[in-house]
Amino acid sequence: MSARHLPSTITMQCFEAAARHMSFTRAADELCITQSAVSKQVAQLEAYLAHKLFRRVRRSLVLTPEGSQYLTEVRRILAQIEMSAHSIMTYRGQAERLRVACLPTFGARWLSRQLPAFLEAHPRIDLSIHDHVEAFDLEHENIEVAIFHGHGHWPNLECHKLFDEAVVAVGAPDYLARQTIRAAHDLAECRLLHLSTRPDAWHRWFADQHISSEHSYHGTRVETFQMLIATVLNGGGLALVPRFFVDEELAAGHLALAWPHVLRGPDAYYLVHPEHLGELPRVRHFVEHLLTRAAADTPIN
Repeated sequence: MSARHLPSTITMQCFEAAARHMSFTRAADELCITQSAVSKQVAQLEAYLAHKLFRRVRRSLVLTPEGSQYLTEVRRILAQIEMSAHSIMTYRGQAERLRVACLPTFGARWLSRQLPAFLEAHPRIDLSIHDHVEAFDLEHENIEVAIFHGHGHWPNLECHKLFDEAVVAVGAPDYLARQTIRAAHDLAECRLLHLSTRPDAWHRWFADQHISSEHSYHGTRVETFQMLIATVLNGGGLALVPRFFVDEELAAGHLALAWPHVLRGPDAYYLVHPEHLGELPRVRHFVEHLLTRAAADTPIN
C-alpha cells in the first residue's frame, strides 16, 4: 500500500482552534505552541487542499465557505479520534463494550431497573448508553442495540417487541383542584402540555372519545417525557404520558388522572439491532435479558 500524505492531527487541531477562536494567537496559546507555528500549519493545510480556509477582514480572521465546510469535517474527525483514544484508555482486557441507545425517559424509568441484574450476570460486558428521542440509523451512529417506540418495522433491523403502551391524562392534584372538569371535553380548556415528538397526542386522545377540539394542538412543547412529567408535577398543566412512566407518582398521590380514558394505539416499545449482529454474544445476551424482564415486568395499564 502506497503512503498517503494526509493532513496531520496537529495540523487539524491548529485549524480547528484558529477557527474556534478566530485568532492564530489565541489558538497558539491553547495549544502551547507559537503563533507562527499555527500560521504555518494552516498555510500548509491550505496549500494541500488548494483552497483558502481563512481571509482577513479588518485585521480579523473570517472563515471562507470552504473553510466552514472543512471545519465541520475536521471536528467530526477529531471527535472520533478522541472517542477512540478514550475507548482504548478504558479497555479492560477481555471485557466487551455494548453500545446501547434508549429513549431518555424509558431509560430512566424502566431500563435502569433492569441493568443491575444484567451487569451481575455478565461482568465482562461494559455498557455505553446513549439518549435518542427518535428512531435513527444504528450503524451510522455505531450503536449495536436500541430501544425504539413505533410500528416495529424498520429497514435492516431485527425488532423484538417489549410491550404495548397505554397513555393517560395526568395533572398535579393542586392544579386539577382549580379546574372544572365534569366531562372529557373540559380538559380542552385546561393548559395542555405536549411532547414535541408526538404533537398530535391530545388530538388523538380527544378523537378516540369522538370529541372535536380546536385547542388540542395548542400549548407548550418539550422534548422528553421526563421534562413533561416534571412540568406536570410542578403544576404546569396536563399531559398525556404512558401509564407505566407515572405509576409511582400516581400511587403516591403526587399526580392524579385528569380523566379515566386510556388511549391505546398501534405503536409499542421495541428492542432493535442490525440483523447481522443478532448472533453476537453481547447483543444476544442483552436481548435475551431484556425480553425476559419485559415478560415478567409488563406494565399493568
